[in-house]
Amino acid sequence: MMKIIKINSPFITLGQLLKYTNIIQNGGEVKFYLMENDVFINGVLDVRRGKKIYPGDIVKIKPDITLKIESKL
Repeated sequence: MMKIIKINSPFITLGQLLKYTNIIQNGGEVKFYLMENDVFINGVLDVRRGKKIYPGDIVKIKPDITLKIESKL
């Protein structure tokens, strides 16, 4: 199932997205989460917590979590 995430900025970083969607509880967990879990951005594996994600991007975090980023602007 795909969940729509609306952001009010031009982009959101992967670390911010994980925190915003309550996948992790705080920013300190990002590094460890990405070491243990595969995250695909538009079908490409990416583990950079500072990776910029833009409206239109699709992020697959687990087999059951897919996020589509949209702009509120």
